[in-house]
Amino acid sequence: MAAYVSMGEAHRRITDYLNRFADAVSYQDGKTLSRLVSVSSDSAVLVSLAEALNTFQDANRLMRQTEKYSQYVDILLPMLRALQSYRLRNLVESYLAFEKASNAFLQEFRNWELAWALEALYVIAYEIRILAEKADIELASIGKTPEKLKGAGSFLMKVFGVLAGKGPKRVGALYVTCQLFKVYFKLGTVHLCRSVIRSIETARIFDFEEFPVRDKVTYMYYTGRLEVYNENFPAADHKLSYALTHCNAQKEANIRMILKYLIPVKLSIGILPKQLLLEKFNLNEYSDVVVALKRGDLRLLRHALQEHEDRFLRSGVYLVLEKLELQVYQRLVKKIYIMQKQKDPSKAHQIKLDVIVKALKWLEIDMDVDEVECIMSILIYRNLMKGYFAHKSKVVVLSKQDPFPKLNGKPVNS
Repeated sequence: MAAYVSMGEAHRRITDYLNRFADAVSYQDGKTLSRLVSVSSDSAVLVSLAEALNTFQDANRLMRQTEKYSQYVDILLPMLRALQSYRLRNLVESYLAFEKASNAFLQEFRNWELAWALEALYVIAYEIRILAEKADIELASIGKTPEKLKGAGSFLMKVFGVLAGKGPKRVGALYVTCQLFKVYFKLGTVHLCRSVIRSIETARIFDFEEFPVRDKVTYMYYTGRLEVYNENFPAADHKLSYALTHCNAQKEANIRMILKYLIPVKLSIGILPKQLLLEKFNLNEYSDVVVALKRGDLRLLRHALQEHEDRFLRSGVYLVLEKLELQVYQRLVKKIYIMQKQKDPSKAHQIKLDVIVKALKWLEIDMDVDEVECIMSILIYRNLMKGYFAHKSKVVVLSKQDPFPKLNGKPVNS
């Protein structure tokens, strides 16, 4: 229940907010301005202002009476409406009002030559995404089409257009790009990321190193995820490793998010994480996958994928992990090779397909000789194994030199 606020106190709170806003613009105080437009925050100033707006219903007249405020009325009036609606949990109304305020703010921002208001623009970009997500939840709950996040994406593209020019404002382009990524990933329209990525990575006006580290880490995280989806593992490894290396060591939640995608990439190029790392960042869903790769245990790998299927599918890494089966087969054959070498070194390089069939049967995986021959052919073709077949005797003849090439940080050949 909202606290009672007298008319006089409500007038004072609203006037105080209007003064702070006008002064922040006048003195080019971006930090203060950013706090005043953070509608979804739990700022005591904004909470008390929302209470005042419920009592004092004529903020419009108050603004237009004073020239100090009236020049910003196109920003302030919808901003106050967005704040009031948000506190009343009218989330669609809040979004619509905030979108109107944001467009008016962007128009003013264009006219300011210096980049002092970038921090406030960052908050605007963040808030419009958050409010759009909340508005869409409200729309879906009453059976209407959730469409506000798509609208927020269109606004953010306008912001990107304003920042994608020469001058000091361009350093803000990467932050807005990252907000766009979050919108596109949420909507499942990741193909829309391409045009923004092209602008960032090919436009001469941008120097990636001049962007803030925070934004570079976020950018590399999302573009790394895109490379995972495209199965471009060397690029994914580079981008996600960059994000991990430059991420604030105290932001463990962020490190975990990066590792959730980097670990499958590393596994696909033959690099296994230590169990301590998995435990530290609560990524134990990968533990059995790693053990399966070490042992050549196909049954364990399939069990791990089945057990954590929903989680891996949501992350978009299930297919990456499923393709690790070839490495597991390689490890199984290698173990058989090592055991034969201990018994009879002269015949270690000759492995009967029947022996592999029996090893798989022991793992409760039924395959006939023809199926195993097909798998062995793929291992040889993908350069996970060197050798050839003696078809009549159903034997794999392994190369005596380096029969099981290491991936050495390179993906399995397609």
